[in-house]
Amino acid sequence: MNINIRRAILADVPAMSRVLIDSITELCVTDHRDDEKALAAWTANKSEAGVAKTVANPDLRVFVAELDGEIAAVGAVDTSGKIGLNYVAPTARFRGVSKALLHRLEQELLALGFEEGHLEATETARRFYRSAGWLENGPQATSRTVNGYPMRKLLTASG
Repeated sequence: MNINIRRAILADVPAMSRVLIDSITELCVTDHRDDEKALAAWTANKSEAGVAKTVANPDLRVFVAELDGEIAAVGAVDTSGKIGLNYVAPTARFRGVSKALLHRLEQELLALGFEEGHLEATETARRFYRSAGWLENGPQATSRTVNGYPMRKLLTASG
């Protein structure tokens, strides 16, 4: 098993879109509850056109994790110190890909000058983030289609 993490390029967009939509649809059922409106809202900007805009956004650093040469996870940080994306393909779940990508995203935040990172976790991902040292940082969001949980972590070079 070989995991390679690198900056995303426009040629990655079709595979990235598939990973994002599959991850949300198949792994985040606890969050969207198979509600068609919630799924449509959550995946609306995960189309190839939406992902291409994400990759081209100068305020984002977008990464892909390849597992044995195939894109298996997508992550991004923004210039305000927040992890905005961290999704894994269902076929790559529990294979170390998400953990490796999260570590890379944390290192990118450090490189941008942040000593503390922030993110909003789904119910599905909360346990994963807690196991990586992230702490709850306020109440669950409300009044949205899918309400996340704010989290924070003091960042170190070793992760």
